[in-house]
Amino acid sequence: MNNDTIIAMATPAGSGAIAVIRLSGPEAIAQVSQTFRSVSGKSLDAQRTHTVHLGHILDEGRTLDEVLVTVFKNPNSYTGEDVIEISCHGSPYIQQELIQLYLRRGCRMATPGEFTLRAFLNGKLDLSQAEAVADLIASENEASHQIAMQQMRGGFSSEIAKLRQELLNFASLIELELDFSEEDVEFADRTEFTALVDKITTVLKRLIDSFAVGNVIKNGIPIAIVGEPNVGKSTLLNALLNEDRAIVSEIAGTTRDTIEDEISIGGIGFRFIDTAGIRETEDVVESIGIKKTFQKIEESQVVIYLFDGSSSLEQVDAIKLEIEKIKNKYPQKPLIILANKIDQLSVDEQSRLSDKISDCFLISAKTGEGVSELTDSLLDLINTGALRNNETIVTNSRHYDALLKAFEEMQKVKHGLETGLSGDLLAVDIRQALYHFGEITGEITTDDLLGNIFANFCIGK
Repeated sequence: MNNDTIIAMATPAGSGAIAVIRLSGPEAIAQVSQTFRSVSGKSLDAQRTHTVHLGHILDEGRTLDEVLVTVFKNPNSYTGEDVIEISCHGSPYIQQELIQLYLRRGCRMATPGEFTLRAFLNGKLDLSQAEAVADLIASENEASHQIAMQQMRGGFSSEIAKLRQELLNFASLIELELDFSEEDVEFADRTEFTALVDKITTVLKRLIDSFAVGNVIKNGIPIAIVGEPNVGKSTLLNALLNEDRAIVSEIAGTTRDTIEDEISIGGIGFRFIDTAGIRETEDVVESIGIKKTFQKIEESQVVIYLFDGSSSLEQVDAIKLEIEKIKNKYPQKPLIILANKIDQLSVDEQSRLSDKISDCFLISAKTGEGVSELTDSLLDLINTGALRNNETIVTNSRHYDALLKAFEEMQKVKHGLETGLSGDLLAVDIRQALYHFGEITGEITTDDLLGNIFANFCIGK
C-alpha cells in the first residue's frame, strides 16, 4: 500500500478563496514537478524540504491554475513520506481538474484517514496520537480541544509507555527465572515488584475513572428540561442558547416534539433538550411527544425540572409531589429544580417560595435573571479538576476497554504475588497486561482494528 502515491482534498469540499490538495508517496514530488512551472524556473526536485513555491500547474500545455506548492521531503513530513500540498483557487472545477490530472498520471484517491494511517505505520505517531487527530478535528469546545491536543502531543501515550516499560523490565526478570527454574533463583525482587504493581493499578484506576468525565466532555452533556406545559421550558432553552430556537406561545402544549441544541459553558459542551410538557392529554400527537420526553430523560445525564413560580404558592404540595416522583424514578440523575417567572413575584413572595420549596433556583427565563447562576451550578456538577490540572483524561472508549482489561490482569498479578504464585503463572498474567497496554499505543495491532479506527476519519487526513 505504501508504494502508492495518494491524493485527496485536505480542505472541505465546496467553493472558497483557496483549497489545498495533498499528495503523499514516493512519486509525490516527481508527479507535481513534471506538471508544475515555477515562476523562478527551478525544478521542485531540487528544492529543500519545507519550502513554498509559486507557479502554474499545466496539463499538456494548458494552464489549470496559478498555485503555491509546499514541499515536505521524507522523513520530515506528516506521513513520513514525500508530501506535496498544492494551494489552489477554491473553485470546485479547478479542484477536480487538478485531482483528475494526477489520477491520470498514476496517483490514486486516498481512503478515509489514510494520510494519518501512513503516519502511524511510518512511526510518526502512535495509535492513540493518531486517534487524537480525529478528536481534534471533531472538537467543538475548549475542553474537548484541550484533551485532544494533550493526547496528540503524546501525554497519554507517554504515561502508558512508561508503565508498560516498567512492567516489561520486571517481566523480563520473571521470564529469566523460568530459564533457571531448576536452580531455584529469584531475579525479580518480589517486594519491589509488589510496589510496582500497586503503582500501576493506582494509575490505571485513575485513568479508568477519568473516562466518566472525558466521555461527557467529548460528546457533550445531555440535559433534559422537563415540567408541565406552559411553565417556560422553551423560553429557558432560548435564554440558554441566546437565540429563538424554540417556539414560545401562551398556548399550553406548543412543544409537541423534543428540540435539542448544544452550547459551550466554561469550555464544556452541554446539549439541552426541550421536551413536551408532561400532563394528561387526549391529543394523540401531544401524547407521542410526552412519551418522547420520558425517553429523553432516560438518555440525559442531568434533569432540569421547571415549574411556574408565579402560581406555585397555591400549588406547593403538587409541585413537591412531582419533584419526588422524578427523584424516585431517576435516583441516579442529578436534579436541578427551577422556579420560573419570578419577575411576576414580589421580593417577599420570592422569599416565601424559597422557604416552601428548598434547593430550588429562582429564575426568570424571560428577563434572564438567575440564568447565570443556573449555568454555574451546571459546571459544578462536572468534575473538571483533572482538566484544570492538565491531568490525562481518557475520552476514547477503545482505550477505556483496554485499560479495564489491563487493570483486571494487574489485579490477578497482585493476587498472585500475595499468594506466592509461581513465576510461570505470574508471567501469563503479566503478558496479558502488556498486551492490553500495547493495544492502546499500537505496539499490537490487527488490520481489522486499524480499519475500524481510520474508517471514521475524514478523507484528506
